[in-house]
Amino acid sequence: MAQPLEGLTAIVTGAGRGLGRAEALELARLGARVVVNDYGQPGRDGSGEATAGPAEDVAAEIRAAGGQAVAHLGDVADHEQAGALVQLAIATFGRLDILVNNAGILRDRMVFSMTEDEWDSVIRVHLKGHFNTTHFAAVHWRERSKAAGAPVHGRIINTSSEAFLAGSAGQPNYAAAKGGIVGLTTSTALALAKYGVTANAICPRARTRMTEDVFAGFEEPEDGGLDALAPEHVAPLVGYLAAPAAAGVNGQLLVVHGGMVAIAERPRIAAKFDTAKEVFSFEELDGLLTPYYAERPPNETFAAAEVLGLKHG
Repeated sequence: MAQPLEGLTAIVTGAGRGLGRAEALELARLGARVVVNDYGQPGRDGSGEATAGPAEDVAAEIRAAGGQAVAHLGDVADHEQAGALVQLAIATFGRLDILVNNAGILRDRMVFSMTEDEWDSVIRVHLKGHFNTTHFAAVHWRERSKAAGAPVHGRIINTSSEAFLAGSAGQPNYAAAKGGIVGLTTSTALALAKYGVTANAICPRARTRMTEDVFAGFEEPEDGGLDALAPEHVAPLVGYLAAPAAAGVNGQLLVVHGGMVAIAERPRIAAKFDTAKEVFSFEELDGLLTPYYAERPPNETFAAAEVLGLKHG
Protein backbone atom coordinates (compact mmCIF):
# COMPACT_ATOMS: atom_id res chain seq x y z
CA MET A 1 0.00 0.00 0.00
CA ALA A 2 1.43 3.37 -1.04
CA GLN A 3 2.38 5.83 1.65
CA PRO A 4 0.66 9.27 1.62
CA LEU A 5 3.89 11.08 0.73
CA GLU A 6 5.52 8.42 -1.42
CA GLY A 7 7.58 9.92 -4.24
CA LEU A 8 7.50 13.43 -2.76
CA THR A 9 10.47 15.47 -1.59
CA ALA A 10 10.41 17.60 1.55
CA ILE A 11 12.62 20.22 3.15
CA VAL A 12 12.40 20.72 6.90
CA THR A 13 14.35 23.65 8.35
CA GLY A 14 15.62 23.60 11.90
CA ALA A 15 15.25 19.83 11.77
CA GLY A 16 18.25 18.84 13.86
CA ARG A 17 16.36 18.92 17.14
CA GLY A 18 12.95 19.27 18.73
CA LEU A 19 9.93 19.97 16.54
CA GLY A 20 11.86 19.97 13.28
CA ARG A 21 13.38 16.58 14.01
CA ALA A 22 9.97 15.07 14.85
CA GLU A 23 8.50 16.58 11.68
CA ALA A 24 11.32 15.30 9.47
CA LEU A 25 10.98 11.79 10.91
CA GLU A 26 7.21 11.83 10.40
CA LEU A 27 7.46 12.98 6.79
CA ALA A 28 9.99 10.23 6.12
CA ARG A 29 7.74 7.67 7.85
CA LEU A 30 4.94 8.72 5.48
CA GLY A 31 7.20 8.08 2.48
CA ALA A 32 8.80 11.44 1.71
CA ARG A 33 12.43 11.95 0.81
CA VAL A 34 13.74 14.54 3.24
CA VAL A 35 16.34 17.29 3.15
CA VAL A 36 17.18 17.89 6.79
CA ASN A 37 18.31 21.48 7.30
CA ASP A 38 19.87 22.74 10.52
CA TYR A 39 22.50 25.39 11.16
CA GLY A 40 23.56 23.36 14.17
CA GLN A 41 24.31 26.16 16.60
CA PRO A 42 24.09 24.89 20.19
CA GLY A 43 22.53 28.01 21.72
CA ARG A 44 18.81 28.56 21.42
CA ASP A 45 19.64 32.23 20.95
CA GLY A 46 21.58 31.39 17.81
CA SER A 47 24.95 31.45 19.54
CA GLY A 48 27.81 29.00 19.18
CA GLU A 49 29.66 27.46 16.28
CA ALA A 50 27.56 26.03 13.45
CA THR A 51 27.97 22.29 12.93
CA ALA A 52 26.48 19.72 10.60
CA GLY A 53 26.11 17.22 13.46
CA PRO A 54 22.41 17.66 14.32
CA ALA A 55 21.24 17.60 10.68
CA GLU A 56 23.51 14.66 9.84
CA ASP A 57 22.25 12.69 12.85
CA VAL A 58 18.60 13.08 11.83
CA ALA A 59 19.33 12.26 8.19
CA ALA A 60 21.21 9.14 9.31
CA GLU A 61 18.28 8.15 11.54
CA ILE A 62 15.92 8.40 8.56
CA ARG A 63 18.22 6.34 6.36
CA ALA A 64 18.66 3.72 9.08
CA ALA A 65 14.87 3.31 9.13
CA GLY A 66 14.86 2.67 5.37
CA GLY A 67 14.10 6.19 4.19
CA GLN A 68 15.96 8.64 1.97
CA ALA A 69 17.49 11.78 3.45
CA VAL A 70 20.35 14.21 3.04
CA ALA A 71 21.60 16.83 5.48
CA HIS A 72 22.09 20.53 4.79
CA LEU A 73 24.11 22.83 7.02
CA GLY A 74 22.97 26.32 6.21
CA ASP A 75 21.49 29.52 7.58
CA VAL A 76 18.04 29.92 6.01
CA ALA A 77 18.03 33.59 7.03
CA ASP A 78 20.79 34.07 4.46
CA HIS A 79 19.10 34.49 1.08
CA GLU A 80 21.83 32.74 -0.90
CA GLN A 81 22.06 29.78 1.48
CA ALA A 82 18.27 29.37 1.44
CA GLY A 83 18.43 29.19 -2.35
CA ALA A 84 21.17 26.58 -2.13
CA LEU A 85 18.96 24.52 0.20
CA VAL A 86 16.13 24.42 -2.33
CA GLN A 87 18.57 23.62 -5.12
CA LEU A 88 20.01 20.75 -3.06
CA ALA A 89 16.55 19.17 -2.85
CA ILE A 90 16.03 19.53 -6.60
CA ALA A 91 19.50 18.30 -7.51
CA THR A 92 19.34 15.32 -5.16
CA PHE A 93 15.76 14.15 -5.64
CA GLY A 94 14.69 15.81 -8.88
CA ARG A 95 12.16 18.24 -7.44
CA LEU A 96 10.74 19.82 -4.30
CA ASP A 97 7.16 19.19 -3.16
CA ILE A 98 6.99 20.12 0.54
CA LEU A 99 8.55 22.94 2.53
CA VAL A 100 8.32 22.96 6.31
CA ASN A 101 9.69 26.18 7.81
CA ASN A 102 10.60 25.58 11.43
CA ALA A 103 14.01 27.17 12.09
CA GLY A 104 14.11 29.82 14.79
CA ILE A 105 15.92 31.32 17.75
CA LEU A 106 14.91 33.11 20.95
CA ARG A 107 16.29 36.32 22.44
CA ASP A 108 13.70 37.19 25.03
CA ARG A 109 13.54 40.57 26.70
CA MET A 110 10.88 43.06 27.78
CA VAL A 111 10.30 45.72 25.14
CA PHE A 112 11.81 48.46 27.31
CA SER A 113 15.02 46.43 27.73
CA MET A 114 15.38 44.87 24.28
CA THR A 115 18.36 45.85 22.17
CA GLU A 116 18.26 46.51 18.45
CA ASP A 117 20.33 43.37 17.80
CA GLU A 118 17.97 41.22 19.87
CA TRP A 119 15.07 42.52 17.80
CA ASP A 120 16.80 42.22 14.42
CA SER A 121 18.25 38.75 14.96
CA VAL A 122 14.91 37.14 15.85
CA ILE A 123 13.05 38.85 13.01
CA ARG A 124 15.86 37.79 10.67
CA VAL A 125 15.85 34.09 11.51
CA HIS A 126 12.11 33.58 11.86
CA LEU A 127 10.47 35.95 9.41
CA LYS A 128 13.19 36.47 6.81
CA GLY A 129 14.11 32.78 7.06
CA HIS A 130 10.54 31.82 6.23
CA PHE A 131 10.47 34.27 3.33
CA ASN A 132 13.78 33.15 1.84
CA THR A 133 12.92 29.47 1.52
CA THR A 134 9.35 30.29 0.47
CA HIS A 135 10.64 32.53 -2.32
CA PHE A 136 12.90 29.91 -3.87
CA ALA A 137 10.33 27.13 -3.48
CA ALA A 138 7.67 29.35 -5.09
CA VAL A 139 9.94 30.05 -8.07
CA HIS A 140 10.47 26.31 -8.51
CA TRP A 141 6.76 25.47 -8.34
CA ARG A 142 5.71 28.31 -10.61
CA GLU A 143 8.23 27.23 -13.26
CA ARG A 144 7.17 23.57 -12.98
CA SER A 145 3.49 24.46 -13.24
CA LYS A 146 4.04 26.64 -16.30
CA ALA A 147 6.14 23.97 -17.98
CA ALA A 148 3.50 21.30 -17.30
CA GLY A 149 0.59 23.56 -18.13
CA ALA A 150 -1.12 22.30 -14.97
CA PRO A 151 -1.00 22.66 -11.18
CA VAL A 152 1.74 20.88 -9.25
CA HIS A 153 1.84 19.42 -5.75
CA GLY A 154 3.33 22.12 -3.55
CA ARG A 155 2.93 22.41 0.21
CA ILE A 156 4.23 25.05 2.60
CA ILE A 157 3.82 24.55 6.34
CA ASN A 158 5.01 27.54 8.34
CA THR A 159 5.56 27.76 12.08
CA SER A 160 3.85 30.55 13.96
CA SER A 161 3.21 30.62 17.71
CA GLU A 162 0.67 31.20 20.44
CA ALA A 163 2.86 34.17 21.36
CA PHE A 164 1.26 35.86 18.35
CA LEU A 165 -2.27 34.66 19.17
CA ALA A 166 -2.44 35.54 22.86
CA GLY A 167 0.54 37.77 23.48
CA SER A 168 3.80 37.17 25.32
CA ALA A 169 5.07 40.08 27.40
CA GLY A 170 8.74 39.15 27.30
CA GLN A 171 8.85 38.27 23.60
CA PRO A 172 8.01 41.35 21.52
CA ASN A 173 10.47 40.31 18.80
CA TYR A 174 9.30 36.69 18.70
CA ALA A 175 5.59 37.59 18.81
CA ALA A 176 6.05 40.14 16.02
CA ALA A 177 7.96 37.64 13.87
CA LYS A 178 5.34 34.95 14.39
CA GLY A 179 2.56 37.39 13.51
CA GLY A 180 4.46 38.34 10.39
CA ILE A 181 4.72 34.67 9.44
CA VAL A 182 0.92 34.40 9.49
CA GLY A 183 0.70 37.39 7.14
CA LEU A 184 3.33 35.85 4.87
CA THR A 185 1.41 32.57 4.89
CA THR A 186 -1.95 34.03 3.89
CA SER A 187 -0.38 36.17 1.16
CA THR A 188 1.53 33.18 -0.18
CA ALA A 189 -1.61 31.03 -0.10
CA LEU A 190 -3.42 33.50 -2.34
CA ALA A 191 -0.48 33.99 -4.71
CA LEU A 192 0.35 30.32 -5.29
CA ALA A 193 -3.07 28.64 -5.24
CA LYS A 194 -3.39 28.69 -9.02
CA TYR A 195 -0.17 26.68 -9.29
CA GLY A 196 -1.50 23.93 -7.01
CA VAL A 197 0.44 25.14 -3.98
CA THR A 198 -1.05 25.53 -0.51
CA ALA A 199 0.42 27.49 2.40
CA ASN A 200 -0.68 27.01 5.99
CA ALA A 201 0.70 27.93 9.41
CA ILE A 202 0.67 26.03 12.66
CA CYS A 203 0.99 27.22 16.25
CA PRO A 204 2.58 24.23 17.98
CA ARG A 205 3.01 23.77 21.70
CA ALA A 206 5.81 21.38 22.54
CA ARG A 207 8.59 20.84 25.03
CA THR A 208 11.83 21.61 23.18
CA ARG A 209 15.11 23.39 23.76
CA MET A 210 13.34 26.61 22.72
CA THR A 211 10.52 26.27 25.28
CA GLU A 212 12.25 24.74 28.29
CA ASP A 213 11.61 27.89 30.35
CA VAL A 214 7.95 28.21 29.29
CA PHE A 215 7.12 24.68 30.37
CA ALA A 216 9.38 24.51 33.43
CA GLY A 217 6.39 23.86 35.69
CA PHE A 218 4.93 21.12 33.51
CA GLU A 219 6.85 17.96 34.25
CA GLU A 220 7.12 14.97 31.96
CA PRO A 221 5.07 11.90 33.01
CA GLU A 222 6.89 9.59 35.39
CA ASP A 223 5.14 6.46 34.13
CA GLY A 224 6.96 6.58 30.81
CA GLY A 225 3.85 7.58 28.87
CA LEU A 226 3.93 10.03 25.98
CA ASP A 227 4.43 13.57 27.22
CA ALA A 228 1.45 15.78 26.36
CA LEU A 229 4.02 18.37 25.28
CA ALA A 230 6.06 15.98 23.14
CA PRO A 231 6.83 17.19 19.59
CA GLU A 232 5.40 13.88 18.34
CA HIS A 233 1.94 15.34 18.96
CA VAL A 234 2.62 18.08 16.39
CA ALA A 235 4.29 16.07 13.63
CA PRO A 236 1.17 14.18 12.38
CA LEU A 237 -0.58 17.46 11.50
CA VAL A 238 2.46 18.53 9.49
CA GLY A 239 2.37 15.19 7.68
CA TYR A 240 -1.30 15.64 6.87
CA LEU A 241 -0.89 19.22 5.60
CA ALA A 242 1.94 18.01 3.36
CA ALA A 243 -0.19 15.33 1.72
CA PRO A 244 -2.48 15.36 -1.34
CA ALA A 245 -5.41 14.81 1.05
CA ALA A 246 -4.98 18.39 2.33
CA ALA A 247 -5.39 20.04 -1.08
CA GLY A 248 -8.48 21.88 0.19
CA VAL A 249 -6.68 23.38 3.21
CA ASN A 250 -5.09 26.71 2.29
CA GLY A 251 -4.30 29.94 4.09
CA GLN A 252 -5.22 28.45 7.46
CA LEU A 253 -3.82 28.84 10.97
CA LEU A 254 -4.04 25.73 13.15
CA VAL A 255 -3.11 25.33 16.80
CA VAL A 256 -1.78 21.90 17.75
CA HIS A 257 -0.57 20.22 20.92
CA GLY A 258 -1.19 17.19 23.13
CA GLY A 259 -3.66 15.41 20.88
CA MET A 260 -5.62 18.57 19.99
CA VAL A 261 -5.97 20.53 16.76
CA ALA A 262 -7.86 23.84 16.79
CA ILE A 263 -8.63 25.89 13.69
CA ALA A 264 -8.23 29.62 14.32
CA GLU A 265 -10.65 32.05 12.72
CA ARG A 266 -9.51 35.22 11.08
CA PRO A 267 -10.25 38.34 13.19
CA ARG A 268 -13.89 39.37 13.17
CA ILE A 269 -15.48 42.75 13.84
CA ALA A 270 -16.58 42.80 17.49
CA ALA A 271 -18.49 46.10 17.34
CA LYS A 272 -19.12 48.98 14.93
CA PHE A 273 -19.88 52.64 15.59
CA ASP A 274 -20.98 55.29 13.09
CA THR A 275 -20.65 59.00 13.63
CA ALA A 276 -23.81 61.04 13.95
CA LYS A 277 -22.17 63.81 11.96
CA GLU A 278 -19.75 63.97 9.03
CA VAL A 279 -16.63 63.38 11.13
CA PHE A 280 -16.15 61.93 14.61
CA SER A 281 -15.36 64.36 17.37
CA PHE A 282 -13.27 63.50 20.41
CA GLU A 283 -16.33 63.84 22.62
CA GLU A 284 -18.40 61.47 20.46
CA LEU A 285 -15.67 58.81 20.43
CA ASP A 286 -15.25 59.19 24.18
CA GLY A 287 -18.98 58.70 24.66
CA LEU A 288 -19.02 55.56 22.49
CA LEU A 289 -15.73 53.75 23.08
CA THR A 290 -14.98 54.47 26.72
CA PRO A 291 -18.17 52.80 28.06
CA TYR A 292 -17.81 49.97 25.52
CA TYR A 293 -14.39 48.98 26.86
CA ALA A 294 -15.34 49.69 30.48
CA GLU A 295 -17.95 46.94 30.26
CA ARG A 296 -15.51 44.35 28.97
CA PRO A 297 -12.63 42.54 30.68
CA PRO A 298 -9.09 43.32 29.50
CA ASN A 299 -7.94 41.44 26.41
CA GLU A 300 -11.44 40.16 25.59
CA THR A 301 -10.29 40.07 21.98
CA PHE A 302 -8.29 36.98 22.92
CA ALA A 303 -11.00 35.26 24.97
CA ALA A 304 -11.23 32.41 22.46
CA ALA A 305 -7.50 31.83 22.74
CA GLU A 306 -7.77 31.70 26.53
CA VAL A 307 -10.58 29.14 26.35
CA LEU A 308 -8.25 26.92 24.34
CA GLY A 309 -5.57 27.37 26.96
CA LEU A 310 -3.28 29.41 24.75
CA LYS A 311 -1.88 31.81 27.33
CA HIS A 312 1.63 30.37 27.08
CA GLY A 313 4.01 29.46 24.27
